[in-house]
Amino acid sequence: MKNNFKKILNILACPKCKGDLELKDNWFVCYQCKLKYPIKNEIPILLIEEAKELKSDER
Repeated sequence: MKNNFKKILNILACPKCKGDLELKDNWFVCYQCKLKYPIKNEIPILLIEEAKELKSDER
């Protein structure tokens, strides 16, 4: 699964700020706007409403 997501990382962007995303565990993480987007059942959920704020220790 991770390998498939690594291949598309260069075309994905954060829905909120259009910044780069990084793959971390089961999340796509945007360090620019400090949000993380879940991957559920191998499907990236890139909806701002589904995003979680990064905790201070994740930044």
